Amino acid sequence: MTRSSGRRTVPATAAVLLVAALAVGCRPVTVTKTGATDGKGAHHTPTAPAPPPLGRHTPSPPRATPSAPRPVMAFGSQGARVRELQARLAQLGLFAHAPTGYYGSLTSAAVRAFQKQRGLPRTGAVQSAAWNALRARTHQPTRLELHPPTTRPVGVVDRRCTKGRVICISKRSNTLAWVVDGKIASAMDVRFGSQYTPTREGTFHITFKSRRHVSTIYHTAMPYAMFFSGGQAVHYSADFAARGYTGASHGCVNVRDKAKIAALFGKVGKGTKVVVYR
Repeated sequence: MTRSSGRRTVPATAAVLLVAALAVGCRPVTVTKTGATDGKGAHHTPTAPAPPPLGRHTPSPPRATPSAPRPVMAFGSQGARVRELQARLAQLGLFAHAPTGYYGSLTSAAVRAFQKQRGLPRTGAVQSAAWNALRARTHQPTRLELHPPTTRPVGVVDRRCTKGRVICISKRSNTLAWVVDGKIASAMDVRFGSQYTPTREGTFHITFKSRRHVSTIYHTAMPYAMFFSGGQAVHYSADFAARGYTGASHGCVNVRDKAKIAALFGKVGKGTKVVVYR
C-alpha cells in the first residue's frame, strides 16, 4: 500500500521506519569530556560516573611494615646492665661464668637458651619481652653476684709474693692476686699465651705502663697494659671477657674484668714486682 500526495508518493512502510528512527535518535553522536553537539545543534553533557555500590569503600593505602624493635642489649654491648643480665642468667643456671659486663658469644648463647625456654624468638639479643621475662623469674643480683672476687680459688700464693707489693700470677689457678705485705687485696681471672707463644715464668718488674695501648705487632687493643718482660704485659682483654678460656694471648697475661684491672693500674708503678709461677 502507498500514500499519494500532489508532489511525491512515499511507501507507507518506509514512512513508519523513518519516523521511528528520528524518535530513537539513531544518528551517531560523539561525546567529548566537555560535551558535543549532534547534527541538529543539541548539546550533550557527559554522563557522570556511577557512585560506588552501597556498603563498599575505597581501599586504604597499605600500611608501612613496622621495623623490628631495637634490642635492649646485643652482641658488643657493655656496662652495668649487661653485668646484671649475666648475673640473672647465672641464677637460672644458664651462664656458668662470673659477670664481666661485656656481651659476647657466651652471653649470646645463654640468652638464646633462655629464649628457647620461654618460647621467644632465639635471636641471642635481648628485646624488651625477654628482659621483662628474665626479671620476673629472677631476683635483683647482690653485689657479690655482680662482682665475685674471682671465678677460681686463688690458693696459696707463692712465697716470693709475701713481702711488699707484688702482682702474683698463678698459671695453676689462672688467677692474678694483688698482694700487699702478704695479704691478698684483690684477685682476678687471667689467661695466658698458647703453647706457641707461652707466657714467661719467673720474677720480673714493671718496666712501663700504657693506659690505651695498641699492639704494634698484632694491632689489637691492650687497655691498661703493664709491661713486665719485653713485649709481654698484664692488660685487659675484651676477647677474654667475651670468649673466656676458649682463646689465648700472644704471651701476655689477659685480664677479663675491666674494672679490676683499671683499679690495679692506678696502684701499680714502675718497678713493681711481678711473679709468674705454676
